[in-house]
Amino acid sequence: MKRRILLTNDDGITSAGLWAAYNALAPFADVTVVAPATQQSAVGRSISIFEPIRANRVTINGVTAYSVGGKPTDAVIIGLFALRLNPDLVVSGINIGENLSFESIMTSGTVGAALEASNQGVPGIAFSLQVEDQGDKFDEPSGITRRFSGAKQVVREVCGRVLETGFPGSAHVINVNIPAEVRGGYEVTRLAAKLFQTGVEERFDPRGRPYYWIDGPLYEDAEEGTDVHAVQRGNVSITPITLDCTAFDAVGDLQSIFGEMISGEREMSLP
Repeated sequence: MKRRILLTNDDGITSAGLWAAYNALAPFADVTVVAPATQQSAVGRSISIFEPIRANRVTINGVTAYSVGGKPTDAVIIGLFALRLNPDLVVSGINIGENLSFESIMTSGTVGAALEASNQGVPGIAFSLQVEDQGDKFDEPSGITRRFSGAKQVVREVCGRVLETGFPGSAHVINVNIPAEVRGGYEVTRLAAKLFQTGVEERFDPRGRPYYWIDGPLYEDAEEGTDVHAVQRGNVSITPITLDCTAFDAVGDLQSIFGEMISGEREMSLP
């Protein structure tokens, strides 16, 4: 019996990257697509709690799928609890644009969907494809589709191996980033600190009022062993991620700072 995979993304249900992942997985798994109806990049793990969510059954490329009027996290929750798909694995991607570093995984809807899956007890893997032009994230020109053949092979190999051998016990999500041109092999990495040199561009509307675009170029490289460095070298980066954001190394410092309050030796004055 084929293993069951729930496939989602944050680029929207018509994204070429989503269907490239479907084509990679369908030969060896029972794949159900449940994805946002529209582009939802950079929404992280945000969730729709103040409005209803609609999930419409649609046919795309001859395949029955579910178009969700919400965010990637919503799509995962609908797939798990409304459609009751009971998958063995949730796959998110292939995202058009890399998701590298602390910075990106905190805002990425692609990684957010995988984190939500793991939070609900289903292992999640996120796949992202590096783009040479950041505009490709939004325009999705036909030129990027030629790079999906290599990306599909990565999806097949990674998911096939995980389904065969099991998910790593100490990780909640596997974050996979595929270089625009794979020149090496696989590399197990840690997260770099930054991906973008954040900036703000001020512009003015026809009435002279300012408005702003958040922008900034990518860092060209990072230290060895990081996901950014691996992708810049042409390697496929595989990074284990945990849901537990506790900074265990800081526990001792906090105990020193708040020791008296923690021990109860002095009462804490309240406003």
